[in-house]
Amino acid sequence: MTPTFIRNHQYNYIKKQADFVLKTLRSVADRRVLETVRYSAELNVTGAFASLTAGQEQMLRAISTFEKAEDFQQYTSGLEPYLEPFPPITLKQIQKLFPKNKKMKLPDLQSFDFRYVTYLAWADIATNKLFIVYPHEGQFIGVEGRMLPVHKKGYCLFCNRQQELAFLTVKTKPELAAADNFASVGQYVCMDNQGCNQSITDISALERFVLSVRK
Repeated sequence: MTPTFIRNHQYNYIKKQADFVLKTLRSVADRRVLETVRYSAELNVTGAFASLTAGQEQMLRAISTFEKAEDFQQYTSGLEPYLEPFPPITLKQIQKLFPKNKKMKLPDLQSFDFRYVTYLAWADIATNKLFIVYPHEGQFIGVEGRMLPVHKKGYCLFCNRQQELAFLTVKTKPELAAADNFASVGQYVCMDNQGCNQSITDISALERFVLSVRK
């Protein structure tokens, strides 16, 4: 069995670096510039991991050796067997994350390719609710918020790409507040959660948000 070590956001980052090198090859003639870009991509890709085996590092460093579009395509496709999927989760586990919402719409888990999932998200259009499940330190965190489409493009908090946005508002309960005193946190996020998962290259903003609003 192939040992997995590449998370979805890291895979997206590798693809982004590969695209940048390819675009530079197509638009820049100066060999010194090309070599600098190649070297930077190699450092960026290996630097996206806290630790790598010698074999893993050698595999990733190959990004600096390619010339043609098909070479980069084979490189990124060749990394797919090493993708570390979203941790296994059941509908019962999801229900336990949202104990106060007895009638919540549950996701169709069969519709997800969990290799390409950084955060699990699904919308309930009838109630304008967005549900997010995120794995952190061996546990799942559930976030429930109200989703308001803004009908304009902007930058998503999670993936930092320009896309159609929704304003996500999540109720939070300050630690020292009275039992019925709730605050709320709002952020702009992608309407298209699948596209967001395919674009996210850094989990810092996502983790800060999830950890700040968890119950």
